[in-house]
Amino acid sequence: MLPYRLSICGLNELTEFVNSDVSHIISILDPGRADPEELAEFPSQNRVVFRFDDVIFTQPGHTHPGANDIDNLIEWGRGLNDARVHHLLVHCHAGVSRSTAAAAILMADKNPGHEPEVFDQIDRIRRRNWPNSMMIDLADQVLGCNGAFNAALRAHHAHIAKRDPNLAELIKLHGRAHEIPEGI
Repeated sequence: MLPYRLSICGLNELTEFVNSDVSHIISILDPGRADPEELAEFPSQNRVVFRFDDVIFTQPGHTHPGANDIDNLIEWGRGLNDARVHHLLVHCHAGVSRSTAAAAILMADKNPGHEPEVFDQIDRIRRRNWPNSMMIDLADQVLGCNGAFNAALRAHHAHIAKRDPNLAELIKLHGRAHEIPEGI
């Protein structure tokens, strides 16, 4: 779905990609968090850093992703269409929510009308995933998906909740219970 290899990970997995074939990196970090030391091992001109919390609605004391973040992510992704890009690594704190949403947004931009397949691909790349619904909602608007990206995410969340009830329970404990369909 992308013209290059894509990997997704959390902070604790970054060392696995040092001295690998990763050519470009998208980092999504909590505001105020220092850049991980491992990032210094990758060319700075091939990295982009976003700083916002893993939240799905506006909350006092938290920095939420905004439309400008999504615009910048999409613009950066569109700039990756050259032969120098062979392996993109997207990471956030745990490699579950923000990073999987960012990767899905890049795929949706390149594959309009194939939103359900985007999440199937995310699932193949990163088995433990729960894409951030605020990011996907913003991207649905920016990309003009008319609700298709949001609908595909809801179906994906239902699938993941059934397959991995422990992850669904963890999502509930983090104030995101409304993302889990009733009856699961």
